[in-house]
Order: sequence, then structure tokens, then C-alpha cells
Amino acid sequence: MDKRKNPITINEGFKCLKCKMDVKPHPEGSCRNHCPYCLFSLHVDLDVPGDRLSECQGFMKPIGMEINKKKGVRIIHMCQKCGLKNFNRSAPDDNWDLICELSRMPH
Repeated sequence: MDKRKNPITINEGFKCLKCKMDVKPHPEGSCRNHCPYCLFSLHVDLDVPGDRLSECQGFMKPIGMEINKKKGVRIIHMCQKCGLKNFNRSAPDDNWDLICELSRMPH
């Protein structure tokens, strides 16, 4: 069974460690997993989105984007510490200028 199909929903605000902005919870109640201002995230999950069990804690840099037929616009992140790549759905309050810049980046 794929554990990633059973995420743990954690929708809380935080202070972005990269750009220092105060981030509010996701406007639609979904998991808030990246900063809407700089699009960076932290490598905090291990097996299941929301489990917060990763010891890595590295910055997840936005390195690209894709449009998925079922999941919409997804930001591609890569951990600057361990190299893990993952995909996160965009949020309505994300910086769309930065997402457009990501569309021009090879990944």
C-alpha cells in the first residue's frame, strides 16, 4: 500500500525560515507545505505528507513546476541537504510570478 495516499492534514501557519515572512494556514484548508512568498519548503516529512518524521530538515528549493491533469499546478522541490525531489500542489495564494519563472527552468 502506498503510504503517500494517506497524508496527515496539518494546516498551520509558520514563519518562513528562508524569507522570514509570516505564513498563514492554507486558505482552502489543505496542508500548508511551502511558503507562498518564496515557494521554499522544509524537508520535514519522511514517509507520509504531514508525518513530520524526517531528520533531514533541509531547505526544499523550488526547482521547477509541472501541470498535472488530476492535481493541477505542482511545484517541484529539491532538498538542498539530501537531494530528495518531491512535488507539492500549488496554493491559491502562492506567488504566481515565481511559479511562472519556474515553468522556464529545466528540472
